[in-house]
Amino acid sequence: VQLQASGGGLVQPGGSLRLVCAASGRTFTSYTMGWFRQAPGKEREFVASISRGGGSTYYADSVKGRFTISRDNAKNTIDLRMNGLKPEDTAVYYCAADGTPKYSALIESLIDYWGKGTQVTVSS
Repeated sequence: VQLQASGGGLVQPGGSLRLVCAASGRTFTSYTMGWFRQAPGKEREFVASISRGGGSTYYADSVKGRFTISRDNAKNTIDLRMNGLKPEDTAVYYCAADGTPKYSALIESLIDYWGKGTQVTVSS
């Protein structure tokens, strides 16, 4: 599976952005999908995940209520809609695929495939 993330950019505090991750391959529905982020000088951290069928989602406390993850299995894509962005959301965002069923936070060391990151900068 190859993953390609897009949609990052510069936004003012309180603004919104939508990230999209497109996956290649015919086994997209075999993967729990998710997003991680890495801020400058910090370790990469889990942001959100979505189950293989799309019926279950899980969020880090820091983004709960502001971010929404979704997937379109017909198009092999996942979205991350980010509202109410804060400066502390500034990071490189990575989409990730986990080949095991998950209904909780994804674990970095268990990720099977990573996409290249996309930069999100929240600043006035």
